[in-house]
Amino acid sequence: MADVVAMILAGGQGSRLAPLTNTRSKPAVPIAGRFRLIDIPISNCLHSNYRKIFIVTQFAAESLHRHIFQTYRFSMFSKDFITILSAQQTLENKDWYQGTADAVRQNLGFIKNYGDYVLILSGDHLYRMDYRKFVEFHIDHKADITISVVPILREDARHFGLMKVSENSRINTFVEKPTEPEILKNLEVPEKLFAKQGIKAGGRSHLASMGIYIFNKDVLFELLEQNKEEDFGRQVIPRAILKKKVFAYFFDDYWEDIGTIKSFFEAHIDLTRVLPKFNFYDEEHPIFTHPRFLPAAKIINAQIKSSIISEGSIINPSEIIDSIIGIRSVIGNYCKLFEVIMMGADFFETKKELSSDDAKGVPRVGLGHNCEIRRAIIDKNARVGNNVTIVNSRGVQDEQGKNYAIRDGIVVIPKNAVIEDGTVI
Repeated sequence: MADVVAMILAGGQGSRLAPLTNTRSKPAVPIAGRFRLIDIPISNCLHSNYRKIFIVTQFAAESLHRHIFQTYRFSMFSKDFITILSAQQTLENKDWYQGTADAVRQNLGFIKNYGDYVLILSGDHLYRMDYRKFVEFHIDHKADITISVVPILREDARHFGLMKVSENSRINTFVEKPTEPEILKNLEVPEKLFAKQGIKAGGRSHLASMGIYIFNKDVLFELLEQNKEEDFGRQVIPRAILKKKVFAYFFDDYWEDIGTIKSFFEAHIDLTRVLPKFNFYDEEHPIFTHPRFLPAAKIINAQIKSSIISEGSIINPSEIIDSIIGIRSVIGNYCKLFEVIMMGADFFETKKELSSDDAKGVPRVGLGHNCEIRRAIIDKNARVGNNVTIVNSRGVQDEQGKNYAIRDGIVVIPKNAVIEDGTVI
């Protein structure tokens, strides 16, 4: 088996996901009611039997660190490990990570004694992949670098690093997020090339980088030590193509870069469908996360359709449609929820705390009574009072309010926000 060390880049601020990323890094954002985004690449590594894992963190990393420490503990009788590499000042470097390549460069000293190959992953994408096949492809093609690529539509092309490849899958052109029509036209991939890979084009015309790389370790050190380039997509990869053997590994399954509120929301709503694009119910390849030992959800005479209800939830007589209800969520009487992502809570309030809330006139954690909520995201520990309406009736696309934000027409209630009784958004 190939000797591989994995580096998961989990330091991104994820500003386009604000306000969900106001107090946490993007890989720490909850997903599907009970997981976090960082669980996806870690689970893929574990199922691929790659268990030497470094996680590179930087922005608002406390909750991410806590989740990793509580969740992933290997046997003391093995050489497996998950190690966090936070941005830090050293005698050689006193700066924050300036980009993906710079983050790896500043930590080369930690990986020099591990692996013949370095697998570099993003910490905030939703997909399932057997990295062993990716590495086997890399070795079989005697590549210096291999990039995992996914076919995409032309209309989405400007959001990704794009490449053009030869018939043997060698990359000869790489452009990071091009917008010029002439460049996009030049980067189109002929259908016969997709067909050669056993892929039906289905209207897709370009190849996008998934931000997943495998490097021969000596090549990685050579490329990063001889210059100060900061980013793999914008700088390191385009230069490497000129003098190294860089190949594309075709991946034609579900992959989503959940980079915006809209994509985050749509990926979640898809999970409520009968046959979602991403399957969290695969017993052969489960997604791992922190075991919380919570009681089962309690549902009291509620009407629930096409929804996911996480453990520890208490749902009083209400109507819930096409929604995801996260751990420890409490929903009061006669609420109506349609396409709502409710992330739940980090704790159950005690009787004393509930009495204190009532005495102070503060809404309890969760939803009060008689609330109507549509196309909204309610972050953890939010307190939504009674008779609250969150429906974006004005049809606003983007707006920043006191205790809410609207992004792409979707209302977001931030973590720990308080929405008073009778509020209309």
